[in-house]
Amino acid sequence: MSFTVNGDTIDTAIDVRATLLDVLREELRLTGTKKGCDHGQCGACTVLVDGKRTLSCLKFAASLEGCAVLTVEGIGKPDALHPLQAAFIKHDAFQCGFCTSGQIMSALEVIGDPLANTREAVREKMSGNLCRCGAYPNIVSAIMEVKSNGTV
Repeated sequence: MSFTVNGDTIDTAIDVRATLLDVLREELRLTGTKKGCDHGQCGACTVLVDGKRTLSCLKFAASLEGCAVLTVEGIGKPDALHPLQAAFIKHDAFQCGFCTSGQIMSALEVIGDPLANTREAVREKMSGNLCRCGAYPNIVSAIMEVKSNGTV
């Protein structure tokens, strides 16, 4: 099968039982996407598939023929951070960092949502991503800053 990951075409044979999360982490060595609950309840494994946030632990990789997958590794580099990554740092929107990649990938979709124009709406849209450290107010602040700057 063939699909793209962070702009690179991947042509590979996929075990029909393999999840996108397992392919990303084990075969492609893209470990920014985290394996949290493995049941689609925590959001740590969130990536974008064709621009829509997707829980990669619940998505069979074999269903991605022709799709475009974007992971946290594909949005910025250490010397050229994505505006959302920079805002997370500025607002201290992480503590342990485990959920951060999933939070950022979900936030990418939320930033483009015209209905997510208040802190309350952003909190609601981000409710599928859990943070055990409790950095939620800072995460919302980072997202609101990027939305207000229109830098994405």
